[in-house]
Amino acid sequence: EGKKVCVSLQEMRESRHRQEQRIVEVDSGVRQDYESKLAQALQDLRKQHDEQIFLYKEELEQTFKAKLENAKMSSEINDKAMGAAREELQESRTRMESLGYQLAALQKQVSASEDRIRELEDILSAERDKHRRAVEAKEQEMTELRDRMNAQLSEYQELLDVKLALDMEINAYRKLLEGEEHRLKLSPTPSAQVTVSRISGSSSSRSSKRKRGEVEAADLSELAKGDEQLLVSEEAMASGAVTISPTDMDGNAVTLNNQSEQDQPLGNWRLKRQVDDGEEVIYKFSPKFVLKAGQSVTVWSADAGVAHSPPTDLLWKSQASWGTGSVIITFLTNVDGEVKMSDPPHDFHLLPKVIL
Repeated sequence: EGKKVCVSLQEMRESRHRQEQRIVEVDSGVRQDYESKLAQALQDLRKQHDEQIFLYKEELEQTFKAKLENAKMSSEINDKAMGAAREELQESRTRMESLGYQLAALQKQVSASEDRIRELEDILSAERDKHRRAVEAKEQEMTELRDRMNAQLSEYQELLDVKLALDMEINAYRKLLEGEEHRLKLSPTPSAQVTVSRISGSSSSRSSKRKRGEVEAADLSELAKGDEQLLVSEEAMASGAVTISPTDMDGNAVTLNNQSEQDQPLGNWRLKRQVDDGEEVIYKFSPKFVLKAGQSVTVWSADAGVAHSPPTDLLWKSQASWGTGSVIITFLTNVDGEVKMSDPPHDFHLLPKVIL
């Protein structure tokens, strides 16, 4: 609108300038007419321009008012937006403070939990150490008990070796006496039954075994001169659920009986036999073998001619015979090599008897 006013003023100046030039050119005679006409024209032109200026002014005022109203409305809208932003910012600050408090509380809980975990780990470590020391003490006690038991067993074995030698010597003299009585046709001396016990123990000394073998060999050779025949029997004595049946003298089989009401796992256990002073023969049960309650299992040698029929009949295909002889020792050991079916405090398992 301002530009329009300026343009109108410029046009007025130009028009006035033209009019002045015309006036100068007009003859002086008609100057008054022209001046009156010019004055009238100028007055009309001024009136026209005043009307235009008034219109422009009103238009400018209306435009200014409209823009001012728009600016006020925009300002109010912006104020409302700023207020909402301030409220949102305040809420965000409040929420951040609340979250900060929660985070601090959770950090305290985590710290307390970590302290509790460390405390429990220390307690667990102490309990483990305590348990380990207790286990070591028990193992030490078991070792000491085993050593004392083996010492007693060794002493008992030596006493039995001496008794064996004395009984065999007495028996040899009795046979000689009976031979003399028979030769002289005297009344025979009542025969006596001598029971010779052998034990199987983990601590039997090699020297005792050799000594016993020498005594047995010498005395048995003396007895052989009297045309007497050794009869061997065996008793199965065991503590616990499993026992060994009397020995099959033909060396075909060994039978185990579970006389309890509970199953007995025999996985990787070993059934061993030693005949006279020969090498042990060892049968190893399968890892998952279990002897059911009230049942029995027989381990047959290959020459027995029996079919493999688990779990009651097991065929030992690689062993021709369990062995035969005058002194038969059969025992069962667990996976650790410990002799089972033993009667504490002795570590023996079968007591064979030699009846003369």
